[in-house]
Amino acid sequence: MDEAKPSRTSDIPAIMRALHQSTDDEPKILVDPIAPKLVDIAGPDANWLAPMLGHPFARQWRAGFLIRSRYAEDCLAECVARGLTQYLILGAGLDTFSYRQPAWAQAVSIFEIDHPATQGLKRGRLAKSSITPPSNLTFVPIDFETTSLRQALGATAFVFDRPAFCSWLGVTQYLTAAAIEATLAFMLLLPRGSEIVFSFILPQHALSGIEEEAVATAAAKSAEVGEPWLSRFHPSDIATQLRRMGFSEVIHLTPEQVHERYLKDRHDGLTARRGEQLMRVIT
Repeated sequence: MDEAKPSRTSDIPAIMRALHQSTDDEPKILVDPIAPKLVDIAGPDANWLAPMLGHPFARQWRAGFLIRSRYAEDCLAECVARGLTQYLILGAGLDTFSYRQPAWAQAVSIFEIDHPATQGLKRGRLAKSSITPPSNLTFVPIDFETTSLRQALGATAFVFDRPAFCSWLGVTQYLTAAAIEATLAFMLLLPRGSEIVFSFILPQHALSGIEEEAVATAAAKSAEVGEPWLSRFHPSDIATQLRRMGFSEVIHLTPEQVHERYLKDRHDGLTARRGEQLMRVIT
C-alpha cells in the first residue's frame, strides 16, 4: 500500500453493503443507510472493481461482507449488555457503525483505528454527505506494521484497565504474521472478558470451484493496486495458535453456522462463503 494514499480496497465492503440496501430481499442482513452515501460505484475505480462486482460469485461475496459486520455488531451488543463500554474498530475503513449506532451504543466510547490516509478519505466523504461524526467517536491513526496499538491508543481517552470489544474485519490478509500476532497479543494485555472478532482468508488450496477462482481474482486485484495479501490461515491452525497464546475461549463461526444464523430462510441468492471466515476470541 502506498503510504501517502488511502486504501482502495476499503471501498469494496461499503459498496457491497450499499448494494444490499437496494438489491436484496427483506429483511436486510445489515440495515445500513450510511453506506450508499459514502461510495460511488460509477467513479474512477469502476473498471477496476468490475471483475468483482460482476463476478458470478458476487452474491456470496456480498453475503460475506454483510455477515462479518452483522456478526461483529451482534457480539458487540452482547458485550454492551453485560456492561462493556469501549469499542475498537481496527482497520475501520468505511465502516459505518458509528454513524448509524443504536441507542444502546451511545454510552460506548468508539475508536476507529486505521491508516491516516484512509481516515482522511473517509472524513472527506462524510463531510461531503453532511454526516457529522458522533461525540462518542475518536479517530485513531495507525500503521499496523510500524506502530503498536498501545502507542496509538495511548494518545487517546482509551482506558487500558477496562475491558474492550474489538472488530477486525477484512484486514488480516494484508498484514504480516508478526503484525497479526502483535495485535492479538495486545488483546491479551486488556482485562479479562475483552473480546475480538476478526476475519481471515483461507489458503487457496483449501478452496474449490467458483470460489477458488473468485478468491484468486480478488487477491490479484488487490495486488494490482499495491495491497497484496500477505497472510492466510486454515481455521484449525489459527484456532490452535490463539489457544496457545492464552485466550480463554476461541469460537470459530463456520459457514454452516453462518447459514443457520443468518441465511437459512432467504430467497435472494445470498449464501455462505468458505473463503473468508470469522473467529470470536475472548481473553
